[in-house]
Amino acid sequence: MSGRCAALAICSRGIYSCYWKHSSERKRRCACCWFSFVGLATLLTLAWLFIWMALYNSRDDMNTKTFEKMKEWINWFMVIVIISAVLAIYCLLLLLFAFFQYALNEPLDLHCVHKVFLSVGLLIVSAGVVAISREWKNEWPTVPVFLQATAPFLQLGAVLALTLLSGLVFKTYYRARRSASRVFITLAWAVISLVVFLCPLLIHDFSPCVLEKLPPKPALVGHRGAPMLAPENTMMSFRRSLECNVTAFETDVLLSKDGHPFLMHDNASLRRTTDVEKIFPQRKDNSSNSFTWNEIRRLNAGQGFLDTDPLQRTPSLSDTEWSNVRNQSVPSLHELLDLAKEHNVSIIFDLKNERLNNSDANYTVQTILASGIAHNLIWWLPPVHRADVKRMAPGFRQVYGSLPALRNDNGSHLNVKYNKLSTKEMRELRNKNVSVNLWVVNQRWLFSLVWCSGASSVTTNACHIFKDMAQPDWMLEPKLYMMIWISADLVSLLMMFGLFLLQRQKRAKKRARRQIFGVEPERTIPLLTI
Repeated sequence: MSGRCAALAICSRGIYSCYWKHSSERKRRCACCWFSFVGLATLLTLAWLFIWMALYNSRDDMNTKTFEKMKEWINWFMVIVIISAVLAIYCLLLLLFAFFQYALNEPLDLHCVHKVFLSVGLLIVSAGVVAISREWKNEWPTVPVFLQATAPFLQLGAVLALTLLSGLVFKTYYRARRSASRVFITLAWAVISLVVFLCPLLIHDFSPCVLEKLPPKPALVGHRGAPMLAPENTMMSFRRSLECNVTAFETDVLLSKDGHPFLMHDNASLRRTTDVEKIFPQRKDNSSNSFTWNEIRRLNAGQGFLDTDPLQRTPSLSDTEWSNVRNQSVPSLHELLDLAKEHNVSIIFDLKNERLNNSDANYTVQTILASGIAHNLIWWLPPVHRADVKRMAPGFRQVYGSLPALRNDNGSHLNVKYNKLSTKEMRELRNKNVSVNLWVVNQRWLFSLVWCSGASSVTTNACHIFKDMAQPDWMLEPKLYMMIWISADLVSLLMMFGLFLLQRQKRAKKRARRQIFGVEPERTIPLLTI
């Protein structure tokens, strides 16, 4: 081994094994097992990071739920993402050093410190999976949705990884002492390569953006206005969403103690979005409907926007706009109806605490009717006493929150979460002239995906990002994707064949030198010298 290679080998051994001299044979006995453990830990931590990348679209939802339990706003989502990224990078670097060690014929003796760190990392991942399954299980379907968006690129990455690893695999093949071992290596590598090379046959139908003709761009629905640009559910937020040419405002309607409809998402408490702790410190944890309308009007609805690090998400605001943020009051439903009527924009909303029955007055419906807004601009989503609402206001557009409810009532407007419908279902509904609105879509990759799938509209916090998108971030015609796929596979196969011949030639030269000069066989290591 040359001086440079020897120095690199020593450095690699010091990082991976934490010693600078060769270890004893006793310490090398479990090297193969621990190498497999490093590989497993790398795959699991990368998969865990992939999951959190998929869930990034719903980060605000997670932070809100955490706030409801802890009563303190912390961006826990980013904390978890950072920890996950550190774990994945650590495991990946450790695996790369292991491959480097193996290529230099160095022993793979993993130090006990690394063993502890890897074990702790896997415990963190396991605990995280359990936590998501218990507290946030409705987000698991988002992972295959993200896989749909990334599948073509992951396949190309897998082809590249196979090509790079093939040299080490062929080296192991020639080191194997038994024919059975060589057969096993050949079959395992052939199966893995076959799966990676041919999986585009499934991706062609699995990924919505591999298609011939792009559907029309989905319309935008402002989720509580434009909460990335202004405090949610405030008139400032809804006015900012008008700059995005939204087709509808999405909001939440609550009733005050004295029966006045107002706009607020949180029913349990007003702490997250207002300064209720300052104005009513003794009642800060009281439910929203325990306050009268006059009391609610005293609150600053921009306080939550100021407290949640808006500079991280918000484009630069002028001094006047920041002053407006500090002076936002909780709006009434009537104010939003007037704005929607003025700009001919629809309204879709959830009713948070209203109970409709035959004896109670339907404050919300009466407020809508009294505003004079065109009935077709109201997208009625609440399922409570829908029949009564149809009778009181037959012109309202009836929107359903689930596919069974839509089918039972022979409806034509569906509003569901983006991970509840498959691409096939969305396209079938579109062919039946059923409009599909998906909520809440905040990331470009997700907007691109539902665009390709044929969604009619999306409810979003990020209307300012999507308004200027002229096409999805990526879209491939099936023929073009097939050309890319076949070309990548052929190049990879040719490079693998070249590496196989190179290893064969190197092995033949070493055998020849041993026969001529009597050179002793090279030192081998326990890993895969089967």
